[in-house]
Amino acid sequence: MVQKSASVTDLLTEKFDSLTRAERQLASSLQENYPVSGLGSITNVASKAGVSAPTVARLVQKLGFAGFAEFQASLRDELEARISNPIAKHDSWAGKAPTEHILNRFTDAVLDNIRQSLAQIDHQAFDRTCDLLADTDRHLFIAGGRITRMMADYFFLHMQVIRPDVTNIQSISNAWPHYLLNMKQGDVLALFDIRRYENSTLRLAEMAKERGAHIILFTDQWRSPVDKIADHSFGVHVEVPSAWDSSAATLLLIETMIASIETRTWSDTKQRMQTLEEMFDRTRFFRKFK
Repeated sequence: MVQKSASVTDLLTEKFDSLTRAERQLASSLQENYPVSGLGSITNVASKAGVSAPTVARLVQKLGFAGFAEFQASLRDELEARISNPIAKHDSWAGKAPTEHILNRFTDAVLDNIRQSLAQIDHQAFDRTCDLLADTDRHLFIAGGRITRMMADYFFLHMQVIRPDVTNIQSISNAWPHYLLNMKQGDVLALFDIRRYENSTLRLAEMAKERGAHIILFTDQWRSPVDKIADHSFGVHVEVPSAWDSSAATLLLIETMIASIETRTWSDTKQRMQTLEEMFDRTRFFRKFK
């Protein structure tokens, strides 16, 4: 029986290297238009991937499911979770909430999210991403959505101190062409997209990709549609006993990246910080205690 915390796309990614050629072909097909791509009959799923029905059955078992029905039930649960609005999310947990205090229940859920998220992060992919973000020969663009704007702003504020040539893209899509106009081959776009995924974020990613930018995606365990075109994608766990998802695991990830990038660029970053502190002193921005 598959652990409920593991999404099917995570399982496909984890098992991909051990699959046969036909199974890899099927796995790639399933990750297109995911999770809807796996909700047809076993014959239809096989036909769309250009493989046989027994191949579908074998892959399902390799992923840890008892059969195709259990596999599809997991996909339907993921689809329901993806489209849940805040009211539906609240209703789904409020009726079965345990009696412990909300502080304990919420903290336990956040810590569980962090543990699961860290267990699924590939350290080499993490390091390659930090190398890209630290490369000052590449202009760094950062963008978020309606809720994820907060995380994008936080990431931008720190990256702007660490290195030059960092741009915070406004959340209104009619301003994007002006930013895209300055985006060139090899630049980096860091995107934040958590369920409910925004159509405009996908369009921005597609247009940036067309201009040759590297896409770094921060998303959730169900993964934004941007995942299919991202060069590096980090799907963290976000569910908590609330009408809203938690940003704690995502913030931990980006704060760790900030620390890693800062280490890579420290000689230049230190000078930038010293100059910034001199500016703060001149403007008396912070209160001084004597």
